[in-house]
Amino acid sequence: MALGNFSQVTEFILLGLSDTRELQVLFFTFFLLAYAMVLLGNLLVIVTVRTDPKLSSPMYLLLCNLSFIDICCTSVTSPRMLVDLLSQRKAIAFEDCIAQLFFLHFVGASEMFLLTVMAYDRYTAICKPLRYTAIMSQQVCWVLVSACWAGGFVHSTVQTLLIVRLPFCGPNTIDNYFCDVPPVIQLACTDIYVTEWLMASNSGLISLVCFLVLVTSYMFILVTIRVHFTEGHWKVLSTCASHMMVVTLFFVPCIFIYLRPFSTFPSDKHISVIYTVFSPVMNPLIYTLRNSEVKASMWKLWK
Repeated sequence: MALGNFSQVTEFILLGLSDTRELQVLFFTFFLLAYAMVLLGNLLVIVTVRTDPKLSSPMYLLLCNLSFIDICCTSVTSPRMLVDLLSQRKAIAFEDCIAQLFFLHFVGASEMFLLTVMAYDRYTAICKPLRYTAIMSQQVCWVLVSACWAGGFVHSTVQTLLIVRLPFCGPNTIDNYFCDVPPVIQLACTDIYVTEWLMASNSGLISLVCFLVLVTSYMFILVTIRVHFTEGHWKVLSTCASHMMVVTLFFVPCIFIYLRPFSTFPSDKHISVIYTVFSPVMNPLIYTLRNSEVKASMWKLWK
């Protein structure tokens, strides 16, 4: 039985990324390799951080949590997408669609909050190095990580409750490869003007505010480096640039998709690939391969 009141729709049909068989096989190969890279890369980061006592600072604790979130985020959408790419009929039950939507926003919002905390951690380490251990202690770090997960849960719960109260009586075709807020609520058999603005103010504003906080923290870092520039700050500048690249890759598509009226501007499923697939692939590469301590620990673990 459907979750929503008066809903007659018991399943949705996902159109996927393409209806051409050759492209579906090509996409399957590409996304299978990408999913494998996400799992192997992030699991390697988690094992490395957890097994090396030298990597016990708050920065590596946050990095370990980011890798875990990336695994969860891509696992919400990728396995289903891979199965559908080889299936003739891409149907998903109403309850499964709502569950996928809930967990996607749960881990997605948690990752936004965590990336913001990681930027604050780098700002504290570079701009206030003498007070870093007092400001970012292990206890404070765990509190911030817990707050990120709690914030993601609250955000996703609000989104899901707004959707399950809507009636769905047809059509049931979703022009996407997973269940997300914009394409799902457009299928509701009622006026969604208020609902879509509530959802846009929820998801869109969270994305925008977190991104602005991130940009502000990196601006403070760049100002500090400019005033007290030393030879070692070249590495900091290069690291900040790479971090901003991967952060932009994650936040800008989310802002573009969620911070606007869903019915007026239909979502682009190809843009969704950026933050559901590409960003989880890039995170372990950017945050670890540019870190000499992590690379040394990985080499020791390998040997």
